[in-house]
Amino acid sequence: MKIAVVGLGGVGGYLAASFAKSGLDVVGFARGEHLNAIQKSGITIKEDEKEWHTPLHVMALEEAQGHFDVVFFCVKSYDLALTCKAFAKHTDAKSIILSFANGVNNGDILRQYCDVRVLDACVYILAHREAPGVIRKKGKVFAALFGGEDASAVQSVADIFQKAGLRYKTPQNIKEALYKKYIFISAFATLTAYYNETIGAIYEKHYEEAKKLLTEIAEFAKEKEGIDLFDEVQKSLDTAVKVPYDSSTSMALDFKNAHKTELKSLSGYVQKPFMQKLYNELKKRVKE
Repeated sequence: MKIAVVGLGGVGGYLAASFAKSGLDVVGFARGEHLNAIQKSGITIKEDEKEWHTPLHVMALEEAQGHFDVVFFCVKSYDLALTCKAFAKHTDAKSIILSFANGVNNGDILRQYCDVRVLDACVYILAHREAPGVIRKKGKVFAALFGGEDASAVQSVADIFQKAGLRYKTPQNIKEALYKKYIFISAFATLTAYYNETIGAIYEKHYEEAKKLLTEIAEFAKEKEGIDLFDEVQKSLDTAVKVPYDSSTSMALDFKNAHKTELKSLSGYVQKPFMQKLYNELKKRVKE
Protein backbone atom coordinates (compact mmCIF):
# COMPACT_ATOMS: atom_id res chain seq x y z
CA MET A 1 0.00 0.00 0.00
CA LYS A 2 1.53 3.29 -1.14
CA ILE A 3 0.87 6.21 1.21
CA ALA A 4 1.17 9.95 0.61
CA VAL A 5 1.29 12.58 3.35
CA VAL A 6 0.72 15.98 1.76
CA GLY A 7 1.99 18.75 4.01
CA LEU A 8 4.70 18.07 6.59
CA GLY A 9 3.93 20.59 9.31
CA GLY A 10 3.24 19.53 12.88
CA VAL A 11 0.57 16.97 12.00
CA GLY A 12 1.85 15.71 8.66
CA GLY A 13 5.48 15.68 9.71
CA TYR A 14 4.73 13.60 12.80
CA LEU A 15 2.54 11.18 10.85
CA ALA A 16 4.95 10.76 7.94
CA ALA A 17 7.90 10.24 10.27
CA SER A 18 5.96 7.67 12.33
CA PHE A 19 4.87 5.82 9.20
CA ALA A 20 8.40 5.79 7.78
CA LYS A 21 9.91 4.65 11.08
CA SER A 22 7.53 1.66 11.14
CA GLY A 23 8.52 0.58 7.64
CA LEU A 24 5.42 1.69 5.75
CA ASP A 25 5.78 2.80 2.11
CA VAL A 26 5.24 6.54 2.54
CA VAL A 27 6.12 9.62 0.53
CA GLY A 28 5.95 13.06 2.13
CA PHE A 29 5.29 16.27 0.25
CA ALA A 30 6.72 19.56 1.45
CA ARG A 31 8.30 22.73 0.09
CA GLY A 32 11.05 25.26 0.65
CA GLU A 33 13.69 24.92 3.33
CA HIS A 34 11.70 22.21 5.10
CA LEU A 35 11.78 20.05 1.97
CA ASN A 36 15.48 20.65 1.44
CA ALA A 37 16.36 19.83 5.05
CA ILE A 38 14.43 16.54 5.02
CA GLN A 39 15.88 15.51 1.67
CA LYS A 40 19.38 16.16 3.01
CA SER A 41 19.17 14.84 6.57
CA GLY A 42 15.80 13.16 7.17
CA ILE A 43 13.18 14.35 9.65
CA THR A 44 13.62 14.85 13.41
CA ILE A 45 10.80 14.53 15.95
CA LYS A 46 11.27 16.20 19.33
CA GLU A 47 8.92 14.95 22.02
CA ASP A 48 8.83 15.86 25.71
CA GLU A 49 11.23 13.18 26.97
CA LYS A 50 12.78 11.97 23.78
CA GLU A 51 14.03 12.89 20.34
CA TRP A 52 14.16 10.60 17.34
CA HIS A 53 15.12 10.78 13.71
CA THR A 54 14.24 8.87 10.55
CA PRO A 55 14.95 9.08 6.82
CA LEU A 56 11.87 10.06 4.82
CA HIS A 57 11.21 9.94 1.09
CA VAL A 58 10.07 13.49 0.39
CA MET A 59 9.50 15.70 -2.64
CA ALA A 60 7.69 18.81 -3.86
CA LEU A 61 4.03 18.39 -4.79
CA GLU A 62 4.68 19.19 -8.47
CA GLU A 63 7.21 16.32 -8.58
CA ALA A 64 4.64 13.68 -7.56
CA GLN A 65 4.54 10.61 -9.77
CA GLY A 66 2.44 7.49 -10.00
CA HIS A 67 -0.54 6.30 -8.00
CA PHE A 68 -1.21 6.38 -4.26
CA ASP A 69 -3.54 4.07 -2.36
CA VAL A 70 -4.02 6.32 0.68
CA VAL A 71 -3.53 10.08 0.83
CA PHE A 72 -3.44 12.08 4.07
CA PHE A 73 -3.95 15.79 3.39
CA CYS A 74 -2.27 17.65 6.25
CA VAL A 75 -2.26 21.11 4.70
CA LYS A 76 -4.06 24.08 6.23
CA SER A 77 -7.80 24.32 5.56
CA TYR A 78 -7.34 27.29 3.20
CA ASP A 79 -5.06 25.19 0.94
CA LEU A 80 -7.14 22.01 0.96
CA ALA A 81 -9.23 22.48 -2.19
CA LEU A 82 -6.28 23.60 -4.33
CA THR A 83 -4.03 20.80 -3.06
CA CYS A 84 -6.71 18.15 -3.57
CA LYS A 85 -7.25 19.24 -7.18
CA ALA A 86 -3.49 19.24 -7.82
CA PHE A 87 -3.10 15.71 -6.44
CA ALA A 88 -6.22 14.19 -8.05
CA LYS A 89 -4.29 12.70 -10.98
CA HIS A 90 -2.32 10.52 -8.56
CA THR A 91 -5.45 8.77 -7.22
CA ASP A 92 -8.19 6.63 -8.71
CA ALA A 93 -11.62 5.36 -7.66
CA LYS A 94 -10.05 2.83 -5.29
CA SER A 95 -7.82 5.36 -3.53
CA ILE A 96 -8.66 6.50 0.00
CA ILE A 97 -8.21 10.15 0.94
CA LEU A 98 -8.78 12.05 4.17
CA SER A 99 -7.90 15.44 5.61
CA PHE A 100 -6.58 16.29 9.06
CA ALA A 101 -7.02 20.02 8.50
CA ASN A 102 -8.89 21.99 11.14
CA GLY A 103 -12.62 22.31 10.53
CA VAL A 104 -15.74 20.17 10.29
CA ASN A 105 -16.43 20.10 6.54
CA ASN A 106 -13.11 18.97 5.02
CA GLY A 107 -14.55 15.66 3.81
CA ASP A 108 -17.20 17.57 1.87
CA ILE A 109 -14.50 19.73 0.27
CA LEU A 110 -12.55 16.62 -0.81
CA ARG A 111 -15.67 15.05 -2.30
CA GLN A 112 -16.15 18.09 -4.53
CA TYR A 113 -12.81 17.63 -6.27
CA CYS A 114 -11.91 13.93 -6.16
CA ASP A 115 -13.96 10.93 -7.27
CA VAL A 116 -12.39 8.58 -4.73
CA ARG A 117 -13.14 6.98 -1.36
CA VAL A 118 -13.29 9.87 1.11
CA LEU A 119 -13.24 9.51 4.88
CA ASP A 120 -13.99 12.25 7.39
CA ALA A 121 -11.23 12.70 9.92
CA CYS A 122 -9.60 14.80 12.61
CA VAL A 123 -6.58 14.43 14.86
CA TYR A 124 -5.74 15.41 18.42
CA ILE A 125 -2.13 16.50 18.66
CA LEU A 126 -0.05 19.45 19.85
CA ALA A 127 2.75 19.76 17.33
CA HIS A 128 4.38 22.33 15.09
CA ARG A 129 7.37 22.74 12.81
CA GLU A 130 10.15 24.04 15.04
CA ALA A 131 12.77 24.43 12.31
CA PRO A 132 13.39 23.08 8.80
CA GLY A 133 13.36 19.30 9.12
CA VAL A 134 12.32 19.41 12.80
CA ILE A 135 8.87 18.76 14.31
CA ARG A 136 8.15 19.55 17.95
CA LYS A 137 5.38 17.53 19.61
CA LYS A 138 4.22 18.61 23.07
CA GLY A 139 2.54 16.43 25.67
CA LYS A 140 1.16 12.92 25.31
CA VAL A 141 -1.99 13.95 23.47
CA PHE A 142 -2.44 11.99 20.25
CA ALA A 143 -5.46 10.34 18.64
CA ALA A 144 -6.46 10.10 15.00
CA LEU A 145 -10.21 9.79 14.42
CA PHE A 146 -11.67 8.78 11.09
CA GLY A 147 -14.79 7.18 9.71
CA GLY A 148 -17.41 6.93 7.00
CA GLU A 149 -19.75 4.49 5.30
CA ASP A 150 -16.94 2.63 3.50
CA ALA A 151 -15.98 0.06 6.17
CA SER A 152 -13.12 -1.42 4.16
CA ALA A 153 -11.57 2.03 3.67
CA VAL A 154 -11.83 2.69 7.40
CA GLN A 155 -10.12 -0.65 8.11
CA SER A 156 -7.32 0.06 5.63
CA VAL A 157 -6.50 3.34 7.36
CA ALA A 158 -6.80 1.68 10.77
CA ASP A 159 -4.23 -0.89 9.66
CA ILE A 160 -1.78 1.92 8.85
CA PHE A 161 -2.11 3.48 12.29
CA GLN A 162 -1.92 0.12 14.01
CA LYS A 163 1.31 -0.76 12.22
CA ALA A 164 2.75 2.65 13.09
CA GLY A 165 1.82 2.19 16.75
CA LEU A 166 -0.30 5.35 16.77
CA ARG A 167 -3.53 5.68 18.73
CA TYR A 168 -6.67 5.87 16.61
CA LYS A 169 -10.45 5.63 16.89
CA THR A 170 -13.17 4.86 14.36
CA PRO A 171 -16.29 6.45 15.88
CA GLN A 172 -19.69 5.40 14.58
CA ASN A 173 -20.82 9.02 14.35
CA ILE A 174 -17.80 10.69 12.78
CA LYS A 175 -19.61 14.02 12.34
CA GLU A 176 -20.18 14.25 16.07
CA ALA A 177 -16.53 13.33 16.65
CA LEU A 178 -15.42 16.14 14.33
CA TYR A 179 -17.44 18.65 16.30
CA LYS A 180 -16.06 17.34 19.60
CA LYS A 181 -12.58 18.15 18.35
CA TYR A 182 -13.71 21.39 16.74
CA ILE A 183 -15.24 22.85 19.90
CA PHE A 184 -11.88 22.77 21.69
CA ILE A 185 -9.64 23.90 18.88
CA SER A 186 -12.04 26.60 17.66
CA ALA A 187 -12.39 28.16 21.11
CA PHE A 188 -8.74 27.96 22.12
CA ALA A 189 -7.34 28.86 18.69
CA THR A 190 -9.50 31.97 18.73
CA LEU A 191 -8.57 32.98 22.28
CA THR A 192 -4.86 32.16 22.07
CA ALA A 193 -4.65 34.20 18.86
CA TYR A 194 -6.72 37.07 20.27
CA TYR A 195 -4.73 37.41 23.49
CA ASN A 196 -1.40 36.09 22.15
CA GLU A 197 -1.29 33.74 25.14
CA THR A 198 -0.73 30.03 25.64
CA ILE A 199 -3.53 27.54 26.30
CA GLY A 200 -2.52 27.40 29.95
CA ALA A 201 -2.63 31.18 30.25
CA ILE A 202 -6.06 31.33 28.65
CA TYR A 203 -7.37 28.82 31.20
CA GLU A 204 -5.77 30.73 34.04
CA LYS A 205 -6.57 34.31 33.02
CA HIS A 206 -9.62 34.05 30.74
CA TYR A 207 -11.54 31.07 32.07
CA GLU A 208 -15.01 32.67 31.89
CA GLU A 209 -14.45 33.86 28.34
CA ALA A 210 -13.30 30.38 27.33
CA LYS A 211 -16.41 28.89 28.91
CA LYS A 212 -18.64 31.44 27.17
CA LEU A 213 -17.05 30.75 23.79
CA LEU A 214 -17.25 26.96 24.21
CA THR A 215 -20.94 27.31 25.12
CA GLU A 216 -21.59 29.34 21.98
CA ILE A 217 -19.95 26.67 19.80
CA ALA A 218 -22.10 24.00 21.47
CA GLU A 219 -25.21 26.09 20.76
CA PHE A 220 -24.12 26.50 17.13
CA ALA A 221 -23.58 22.74 16.67
CA LYS A 222 -27.03 22.02 18.11
CA GLU A 223 -28.74 24.55 15.89
CA LYS A 224 -26.85 23.69 12.68
CA GLU A 225 -26.35 19.91 12.92
CA GLY A 226 -28.56 18.73 15.79
CA ILE A 227 -25.43 17.59 17.64
CA ASP A 228 -25.42 17.90 21.43
CA LEU A 229 -22.01 19.16 22.58
CA PHE A 230 -22.92 20.75 25.88
CA ASP A 231 -21.07 18.08 27.89
CA GLU A 232 -17.97 19.00 25.90
CA VAL A 233 -17.83 22.50 27.38
CA GLN A 234 -16.46 21.32 30.72
CA LYS A 235 -14.48 18.50 29.10
CA SER A 236 -12.71 21.04 26.90
CA LEU A 237 -11.84 23.16 29.91
CA ASP A 238 -10.53 20.06 31.68
CA THR A 239 -8.39 19.24 28.63
CA ALA A 240 -6.98 22.77 28.56
CA VAL A 241 -5.68 22.51 32.10
CA LYS A 242 -4.06 19.12 31.41
CA VAL A 243 -1.95 20.08 28.39
CA PRO A 244 1.47 21.65 29.00
CA TYR A 245 0.97 25.25 30.19
CA ASP A 246 3.08 26.71 27.40
CA SER A 247 1.20 24.90 24.60
CA SER A 248 -0.10 27.16 21.88
CA THR A 249 -2.31 26.58 18.84
CA SER A 250 -1.31 26.59 15.20
CA MET A 251 -3.51 29.62 14.50
CA ALA A 252 -1.95 31.62 17.33
CA LEU A 253 1.51 30.76 16.00
CA ASP A 254 0.46 31.81 12.51
CA PHE A 255 -0.73 35.18 13.81
CA LYS A 256 2.47 35.62 15.81
CA ASN A 257 4.64 34.83 12.78
CA ALA A 258 2.51 36.89 10.37
CA HIS A 259 1.56 33.83 8.34
CA LYS A 260 -1.71 33.08 6.59
CA THR A 261 -4.26 31.79 9.12
CA GLU A 262 -7.25 29.45 9.36
CA LEU A 263 -9.32 32.21 10.92
CA LYS A 264 -12.30 31.73 8.63
CA SER A 265 -12.73 28.00 9.30
CA LEU A 266 -11.89 28.14 13.02
CA SER A 267 -13.59 31.37 14.07
CA GLY A 268 -15.68 32.82 11.25
CA TYR A 269 -17.65 29.58 10.79
CA VAL A 270 -19.42 29.93 14.16
CA GLN A 271 -22.22 32.45 13.79
CA LYS A 272 -22.60 33.53 17.40
CA PRO A 273 -22.21 37.01 18.99
CA PHE A 274 -19.10 36.59 21.15
CA MET A 275 -17.28 34.50 18.55
CA GLN A 276 -18.13 36.99 15.82
CA LYS A 277 -16.85 39.85 17.98
CA LEU A 278 -13.49 38.10 18.39
CA TYR A 279 -13.47 37.08 14.72
CA ASN A 280 -14.03 40.63 13.52
CA GLU A 281 -11.23 41.91 15.75
CA LEU A 282 -8.84 39.19 14.57
CA LYS A 283 -9.68 39.90 10.91
CA LYS A 284 -8.09 43.32 11.37
CA ARG A 285 -4.78 41.60 12.24
CA VAL A 286 -4.76 39.09 9.38
CA LYS A 287 -1.84 39.27 6.99
CA GLU A 288 -3.10 40.34 3.56
